[in-house]
Amino acid sequence: MNNNYYISTPIYYPSAKPHMGHAYSSIIADFFARFKRIQGYDVFFLTGTDEHGQKIQRAAEKKGVDPRSFCDEISKTFRNLSKLLNLSNNDFIRTTEERHRKSVDNLWKILEAKNEIYLSKYSGWYSVSDEAFYSEDEIETIDNKKLSKNSGSPVEWIEEESFFFKLSKWQEPLLKFYAENPKFILPESRKNEVISFVKSGLKDLSVSRKSFTWGIKVPSNNDHVIYVWLDALTNYLSALNYPDTNDPNYKKYWPADLHLIGKDILRFHAVYWPAFLLAANIQPPKRVYGHGWILSGEEKMSKSKGNILDPIEIINSYGLDPLRYYLIKEVSFGNDGNISKDKLENCINSDLANNYGNLCQRVTAFIEKNLNSSIPKDYEFNKDDNNILDVYKKNYKSLINYVDGQDINNYVNFIQEQLFSANKYFNDQEPWKKKGDIKRLGTILYVSLELIRKISILLYPIIPSTSLKVLKTFNINEKDISIKDIQNHEILKKNTNINKISVLFKKIEKND
Repeated sequence: MNNNYYISTPIYYPSAKPHMGHAYSSIIADFFARFKRIQGYDVFFLTGTDEHGQKIQRAAEKKGVDPRSFCDEISKTFRNLSKLLNLSNNDFIRTTEERHRKSVDNLWKILEAKNEIYLSKYSGWYSVSDEAFYSEDEIETIDNKKLSKNSGSPVEWIEEESFFFKLSKWQEPLLKFYAENPKFILPESRKNEVISFVKSGLKDLSVSRKSFTWGIKVPSNNDHVIYVWLDALTNYLSALNYPDTNDPNYKKYWPADLHLIGKDILRFHAVYWPAFLLAANIQPPKRVYGHGWILSGEEKMSKSKGNILDPIEIINSYGLDPLRYYLIKEVSFGNDGNISKDKLENCINSDLANNYGNLCQRVTAFIEKNLNSSIPKDYEFNKDDNNILDVYKKNYKSLINYVDGQDINNYVNFIQEQLFSANKYFNDQEPWKKKGDIKRLGTILYVSLELIRKISILLYPIIPSTSLKVLKTFNINEKDISIKDIQNHEILKKNTNINKISVLFKKIEKND
């Protein structure tokens, strides 16, 4: 079995400070990375910043600094956000790095040598904000302004000499590739959208610009800079030290298992990227997943609309793990979702403080008082005990399949159901009435601890800090966490001391 797994976030465009959309992509990617690690995979998790293009150059000019200094400053905020979000990324790539420039140079030279690129003249609509070209039918006029129907960003007419990639040539090979790899694009609605776009007819793509200078120069013509998306997408290769195809990382991790992206950049990843790679005779990634947006009210967040939700403010007010849990549980993965203060507080109070935190505290406090804080040594499972414990073994493969199919919602639903069952078990078994029956008392408490252990392992990819705090009370360290262990009912060592678990999540007082 290939035991390697490569996952990436989009690399973020640092023209402004990070917002909740960036945090969402990163947290979801971290969920998958952590899960695959505890499944026993050697995971390579990549994030970073895309630092070239006209948008960056204009933002730097507006601030009165050179583009490199501007990028150094903004990129630092994204790197800091990775730490704040407790991401487990292996690498943080910047497209201004020399390793990246070498990769882009090489890819360009291959495409040019294979006659996939030619020099001509571009005239058409271009959005600096999106760094995207749009056809006439993708443009609308509102208040005498030309805007992209897709993003609402202003577009401008440009005419300039440009290198073109022969995208039209790859229309049929792409459709064949999608047919042979039906899970390459998920969710299904996004796949249908991409196939419809490709079937409508692909035109050759302008892949260089001459009207600005901030970017990687075309190797054969220094008057041109390489189109920011051909540059940016190559980061997924450059992080693996491409073009050195004998590099251990490249050999281990390419092709990538999952590019996790926002739906607004689906076309770049699901059409242009595989076309570039196929043209260069490089295997495309295994999957591109286009998730929805995190909305502010009913609108997409954007700097121009002034409706940016700052993840740092939410974390400072409510904590990181509650934000991670909320985004993973409450947003239907693949669809748009929004953050509501009321829903977030309900989530903290109900799921985290009551169902999880209170269960951990009640059970460990009871053991401290009645068993001198030690794991029971005398127990014997009856039918009810085995039934509640066996649920994890019976659903083990389903849980793996949920994650491999990016079905986050069913994964979280399973955890919620088990939290409800664990609380019900402890209440229904009434250990406080079994103090005269040492074996039954020990069994109820052992089963309750086992349920907490299993649930904490499942919660680890979602709320790593809190679940680890709970697991450490059973002397389970991060490196020892294994998803396989949820199938075993007797991992906890008899007579071992455990600590009482303090308040994990503070309940939020709500005014009626």
